[in-house]
Amino acid sequence: MKKRILFLTGTRADYGKLKSLMKKVEDSSEFELHVFVTGMHMLSKYGSTFSEVEKDNFKNVYKFINQGAHTNMDIALGNTVSGLSNFVTELKPDMIVIHGDRLEALAGAIVGAFNNIKVAHIEGGEVSGTIDESIRHAITKFSHLHFVANEEARNRIIQLGENKEAIFEIGSPDIDIMHSNELPDFDEVKERYGIPFSKYAILMYHPVTTEVNKLNDNIKNVVDSVIDSDMNYVVVYPNNDIGSDIILNEYNRFNGNEKIKVYPSLRFEYFLTLLKHANFIIGNSSAGIREASVYGVPSIDIGNRQHGRADKNTEGYIINVNEQSEEIKKAIIKADSLELQQESFFGSGNSDQLFVDVLKRKDIWNDEFQKKFVDLNLGADNYV
Repeated sequence: MKKRILFLTGTRADYGKLKSLMKKVEDSSEFELHVFVTGMHMLSKYGSTFSEVEKDNFKNVYKFINQGAHTNMDIALGNTVSGLSNFVTELKPDMIVIHGDRLEALAGAIVGAFNNIKVAHIEGGEVSGTIDESIRHAITKFSHLHFVANEEARNRIIQLGENKEAIFEIGSPDIDIMHSNELPDFDEVKERYGIPFSKYAILMYHPVTTEVNKLNDNIKNVVDSVIDSDMNYVVVYPNNDIGSDIILNEYNRFNGNEKIKVYPSLRFEYFLTLLKHANFIIGNSSAGIREASVYGVPSIDIGNRQHGRADKNTEGYIINVNEQSEEIKKAIIKADSLELQQESFFGSGNSDQLFVDVLKRKDIWNDEFQKKFVDLNLGADNYV
């Protein structure tokens, strides 16, 4: 019988990371793909992006509303655990695949671990900042298999006490799509989203959940700087973490500004095309740390949400500033004048094949679900 592989997606961002893996699984004769769609995907405020999953014509898609527009993260986590638990009781999947550091991924890891279902975590071992980093590392401790983007992430997972034999370096899966021939052309993207200009920057700024008390001042300074720069911008809504309404309220100041276009969401491939042609990206999104360098696009990283995530390779592509207007304005001028080479530090665009190759190995499907902490002091040879 085919093994049932259940992917869980809660945001437009993690779906972009998972999609190439999902397609490879569905195309394989050895596996049966199922998709559990929840989180931001189900909120009309953020564009009802579950429709993007449906447009990709995956066969077995299940939708679940785990929150309202103002649901606290702990309540949303509990709702997701409950809904997913009921679902897996019926489906009986052989594996749950989750990505990153969102609460939905944590729910998937908990449900899998508690029900003796293999849990595969994509892009663990990374530095996220805010509460996201705690969530990411907690997911690592619940997961049985770890698919990481690079050696640094692998070493962090080993440092967390995980068995090196369960860690697989496959690169970042979104690189698969970034290097593919599936991206729409620039004119098509501009027409679809009604973007009237060809020269622009992208603004993506998310709440820092551990610094919500500073968010009013911080986002005001960001918006001030963007408006004062008198440049064209494509602005994408923040994620739905606590504080998102503060950001959206400040974005109301963009209303009527012909140089600034604001969108609740952009389809992943269309966003990539926009990023590829952007003068720079500004904000605190991981896209400025990860995807921007692949296209040689300068990034202005504001604040500490992504602090420590850039490595020595990407540092030349990133301008780090605090949430101070003058710093941001100077960074905008600098970024707009930079010309960088395209570089890929997180894989070669074949993560999907490497992922499926691991899934086809018989040894990963053993019945061992009890994990053991690997103490580096007692087993130093595990850290290589």
